[in-house]
Amino acid sequence: MELLEILKSTLEQGGSDIFIVPGSPVMAKVQGRMQPVSPQPVMPEDTERLIRQTYVLAKNRSMDLLMQDGDDDFSFSIESLCRFRCNAYRQRGTLAAAYRVVAFGLPDPRKLGIPELVTGLSELRNGMVLVTGPAGSGKSTTLACVIDCINRSRPGHIITIEDPIEYLHPHRCSLVSQREVPADAPTFARALRAALRQAPDVIMLGEMRDEETMQTAITAAETGHLLLSSLHTVGAAKTIDRILDAFPPGQQQQVRIQLSMVLRAVVSQRLVPTVDGGQTPVFEVMTVNSAIQNLIRDGKTYQLDNAIYSGSAGQTMLSMDNELLRLCREGRISPENATLYAINPDALRKRLSM
Repeated sequence: MELLEILKSTLEQGGSDIFIVPGSPVMAKVQGRMQPVSPQPVMPEDTERLIRQTYVLAKNRSMDLLMQDGDDDFSFSIESLCRFRCNAYRQRGTLAAAYRVVAFGLPDPRKLGIPELVTGLSELRNGMVLVTGPAGSGKSTTLACVIDCINRSRPGHIITIEDPIEYLHPHRCSLVSQREVPADAPTFARALRAALRQAPDVIMLGEMRDEETMQTAITAAETGHLLLSSLHTVGAAKTIDRILDAFPPGQQQQVRIQLSMVLRAVVSQRLVPTVDGGQTPVFEVMTVNSAIQNLIRDGKTYQLDNAIYSGSAGQTMLSMDNELLRLCREGRISPENATLYAINPDALRKRLSM
């Protein structure tokens, strides 16, 4: 099979990801399940040919980075078909690749089930908003929806720093500059430092990967910008701990104080299998109030889950376990999956049996 056939076949099946790995048929992830796209396993020479076709589609992008470093992240478009994000990499001395389907146009948060509490974060004017979750849970899509809400509602300069660029944002009320790492800047930290000199109102940082990037992001939020970013964590408490763990012990108390002052919200999301064979997003939203500021500053992150649960009663926050319970009672997800994805499985199991 040729690459275009594989991409078209995956789209026809409603797939979200494509995997080309030697020794296996080309596989597509459809509603969270793996399905073969090619009739036969592909051999190393087949995967190399398909990956070279990918680089041609990406406007004849050079394969030097892949050959030198062992992996390469980039995106490409096929006219009248779709956009794709690709990570090509070496494994066991051969080439392999994973592709993510990124539709043309920007997503509609209502159709995706993104709560208004999340899109409402677009009204913030400063501070830090973090969107967290495992790989493939839709963090980039949620960030794109929030950026689009800002772009449609107020004037300003929005800068996105991504690796690679996924959604293309047109200029609407705001002017949007989109920078790709490493094509437009060598690192996230370098691009973020430069962004502070480009008169931004909003900065969207695709991912906070290291101490330098995190410290620069906190500084950007402290200086009056609205900064949005993502982390591969689950839950607000683990997100705070993940940031602190990136810094030396001697700096962690200072970072705690800074975070307590600049953090505005943490959104955690998971994709949970539904009873009809599909998937549905489930959200936890922690909006930072004075009580949560105190918990972060005092190092009591283990109490954040209780604070979120209390805040969800007043509809100022969303509790992951409450949302799972709601979906289970509506018959959309099974009790087994509800407890599997719960923050506190034992407590949710008791509530389900009541």
